[in-house]
Amino acid sequence: MSQPTEETRPRVMAIFAHPDDAEFLCSGAIARFVASGYRAQYVLATSGDKGSDDPNATPEQLIATREAEQLAAAKILGVEEVTFLHHRDGEVEVSIPFRRELAHVIRRGRPDVVITFDPWQRYQIHPDHRAVGQTALDAVAAARDHMYYPEQLTEGLREHRVHNVYLFATDQPNYYIDITATIDKKVEALLAHTSQIRSEGLAERIRARARAAGLEIGVEYAEAFHYLPMMQPPALMRHPNW
Repeated sequence: MSQPTEETRPRVMAIFAHPDDAEFLCSGAIARFVASGYRAQYVLATSGDKGSDDPNATPEQLIATREAEQLAAAKILGVEEVTFLHHRDGEVEVSIPFRRELAHVIRRGRPDVVITFDPWQRYQIHPDHRAVGQTALDAVAAARDHMYYPEQLTEGLREHRVHNVYLFATDQPNYYIDITATIDKKVEALLAHTSQIRSEGLAERIRARARAAGLEIGVEYAEAFHYLPMMQPPALMRHPNW
């Protein structure tokens, strides 16, 4: 069986709101995708310019610090591309311009798998999380139809259909990914966000959460998702069972 080329190599894209969201919520799974041959891309709506308790911190300083931390974390996990959209932290909204922007990112990156927030998580109070999850799903739907944002298709892009969507931060999990082999990478990547680590014992808390999810499927560590199949994909890109 021939090896996939860079053109046919499967791709996974995580769309999230702030630096460290992915490391907390889905980086064990991202590392598994990478280990199984996927090309991974991160897309961040914001650069976390309000993510500090320091009264002397400025948004400009936070952007530089948190983008550098995110790039370091992505490198640990094997993520090959990180895109910052530079929306303002805490002010992301569900809108047609944001949907158009994410549809363009999806058409450019051509992911087989998209991972994002579950926008229907009950009692989620962070507006950015809700808005990113909802708009990412709206963009998945728009990116596959040439009638949406046809001006994008004159730039050498074409419509693109995502095969599978995984929603993290869900209270209705229906699929668990075994991250026993990648838990150490998850912890290492999370600890790269040094500006956000405010207490001792974070690594053990992350392991405890993953251990609890692992109990659901009889493995040591896991991450929980709500899985949405978008289509019946070809064999190489099917819902991974590892």
